[in-house]
Amino acid sequence: MSLLEVENLNVHYGAIHALKGVSLAAEEGGIVTLVGANGAGKSTTLRAISGLIKPSAGSIHFRGKSVVGVKPHEIVREGVSHVPEGRIVFANLTVLDNLEMGAYLRKDRAGCVEDLKKVFRLFPRLDERRRQAAGTLSGGEQQMLAIGRALMAKPTLLLMDEPSLGLAPILVREIFSVIREIRSQGTTIVLVEQNARLALATADRGYVLETGSVRMSDRAQVLLESPFVQAAYLGGPG
Repeated sequence: MSLLEVENLNVHYGAIHALKGVSLAAEEGGIVTLVGANGAGKSTTLRAISGLIKPSAGSIHFRGKSVVGVKPHEIVREGVSHVPEGRIVFANLTVLDNLEMGAYLRKDRAGCVEDLKKVFRLFPRLDERRRQAAGTLSGGEQQMLAIGRALMAKPTLLLMDEPSLGLAPILVREIFSVIREIRSQGTTIVLVEQNARLALATADRGYVLETGSVRMSDRAQVLLESPFVQAAYLGGPG
């Protein structure tokens, strides 16, 4: 059984049928990426998994247990963290306060201290700015903070929505280096990313979404080499 299994997922926003029978799976310790154009349903899929929106049909199982209809904070408690699109941080709170907010459901204080050290090892800049208000950080630093805050919940599964959006190329490489490092420490990742080439080069498996449906799914390397994917999402062979 996969760590995450999504079967025939349907989501409606009013009259709009946003997801039409999406099925995907994430194996423990792997990286799965969802690629597709804006409006394809990638972010909606993540929001459904983390409980932020309720599907109209279909099933979502995490560790074999259904999470459909479960409150978002309970899904976090089960081991799923969501890094939303847009680097949403608590602007008036310090970096340290933001990170501690990520651990608000945890009771193991010693474990939280250890995980804070791990976040600072991943992102030394956050350590340097720990007393700084989050709203004064650069876009790249805010993205690091959003990822670090999600990691403070000690997730088994990390959902990441457009982590490289709006970042300079050097920061994009840094963020993806961290994504690989997080995976190497045993965390499973489902990644939504506009940079399809980089996402597929990083992932183990990929799903191509088009207008709310899965158009293709395969090993990431196979999708990278697919003429259809290259033409539609990678700007041709490269």
